Amino acid sequence: MLKKLDLRASFGDYLNSLPRPKTTKELPVDAVRAIIEQVRRDGDRALIELTAAFDGVHIDSVVVDLQELEAAYRRITPTLRKALNLAAKSITEYHKLELESEKIYTANGLQVSQRTIPVGVAGCYVPGGRARYPSSVLMTAIPAKVAGVETVVLCVPPGPDGKVDDATLAAAYIAGVNHLYCVGGAQAIAAMAYGTQSVERADVIVGPGNIYVSVAKREVAQDVGVPSSFAGPSEVVVIADSTTPASWAAVDVVVQAEHGPDGLAWFISWDENVIDEVVENVDKIVRVSPRRAEIEATLAEGGYAILVRDGEQAIEVSNAIAPEHLEILCDSSQELADLVKNAGAVFLGKYSPASLGDYVAGPSHVLPTYGSARFGSALRVGDFVRHVHFVEATQHSIDLLAPHVAAISQAEGLIAHEMSVEMRKSDA
Repeated sequence: MLKKLDLRASFGDYLNSLPRPKTTKELPVDAVRAIIEQVRRDGDRALIELTAAFDGVHIDSVVVDLQELEAAYRRITPTLRKALNLAAKSITEYHKLELESEKIYTANGLQVSQRTIPVGVAGCYVPGGRARYPSSVLMTAIPAKVAGVETVVLCVPPGPDGKVDDATLAAAYIAGVNHLYCVGGAQAIAAMAYGTQSVERADVIVGPGNIYVSVAKREVAQDVGVPSSFAGPSEVVVIADSTTPASWAAVDVVVQAEHGPDGLAWFISWDENVIDEVVENVDKIVRVSPRRAEIEATLAEGGYAILVRDGEQAIEVSNAIAPEHLEILCDSSQELADLVKNAGAVFLGKYSPASLGDYVAGPSHVLPTYGSARFGSALRVGDFVRHVHFVEATQHSIDLLAPHVAAISQAEGLIAHEMSVEMRKSDA
């Protein structure tokens, strides 16, 4: 299932022709724009109609009663409840490290400060359909709450019964979600971007999703805050040698492919025997997986086993791909980590599977995909705040700085700028 590719003899510009999925491939831009326009025009009615059309279920309202969240929390198993609470604690404690205190700069009689102010409403999107993702609820809503966001709204597609599953509801309860809506897809993004009769308009929209969701976020980005990274289909690059069992590396390749089509699952090694063993193990795992269809769909286009000269070339290839997840499963993982330039999250050593990051490590698992790790980052507290500058001057600072303001404003032909300081001088 993994297609083999030998790059040992490759030099020069081969990195630009690596066979990775592209975001430019048949993007449903027109369809998404039509959905957005329908939601802006018809509000809740559009959400109900589009849910029937795309999800095949009929709902009377998109609003989920918050009492259902606590009830679901009580219904889930004690084992799951404990796991979700542990994950929530890790996520909370990690993201507290990102909080910034006020910064103050004093010079030339001026006191300049930078204050961090949270947005008023954060919109979180959590996908559904192929699987349920209570972990994504925690990974999106908790960083917003840590940032100090007062209102967190959550959109989740309905299941076949027209409802949101208990695990997702319970996670929303743990995360402190303020409003939950049973709606998914591009229509959910449009609803959070522009508001409807029921859905509160958000200042920022975050969360992973399929290509429709990702395109919708790009389309509304001029009207609402959207992090620069592209949180789309799952990706993983696993680098390993003979020091890691082939079965471990193989299952880590399969882990991200479980999420379905349009993703990327690459294995890279400089040991040809390891390549063969991992390919064989991937085949065995996929044959017995209950999500065989989703895995095969991913591997058919985005599954590769890459043979390289050495660890340095392995990282070179990975940097060109800029994967969402990068696993370096070898004894030299720390040394190779120093060469990493582009990756959403990096997992070092054979005991560090990406699954830890997906659930309990602490950092948000909402990561840049489709190569956007070249310029984007994982979801973080900073995505939910603004940095605002405050400037306070005195008579002394005006007298000191007025000549410099005048010189620059005259050079730019902006005379009112000069007047605004000149009239404040002590000798005016």
